[in-house]
Amino acid sequence: MKTIPHQQITEPAVTCSTCAACCCQLEVMLITDTGVPERFIDTDEWGGEVMLRLDDGWCAALDRDSMMCTIYEKRPLICREFEMGAPECIEERKGIATAYR
Repeated sequence: MKTIPHQQITEPAVTCSTCAACCCQLEVMLITDTGVPERFIDTDEWGGEVMLRLDDGWCAALDRDSMMCTIYEKRPLICREFEMGAPECIEERKGIATAYR
């Protein structure tokens, strides 16, 4: 029996320049006051405050041209704790693999 050699393909490093902001499609609850401007706040079906998402599903605070947060210094706690390259980040990146070609 002939063995077929394989090559281990490593995942590309997650950096600001390789990020497609896929976490900006997640629902973000506002559980602390970080100063998020009112125009970016919505109310969910249970009455809790969440980040507003536009019709395209992306966070309203995301600049669609640069794919960067327009309120970075005032972003919600959940956004601050979502670490770039962490297992949760990698899992979300798999969800929109077409963004990483």
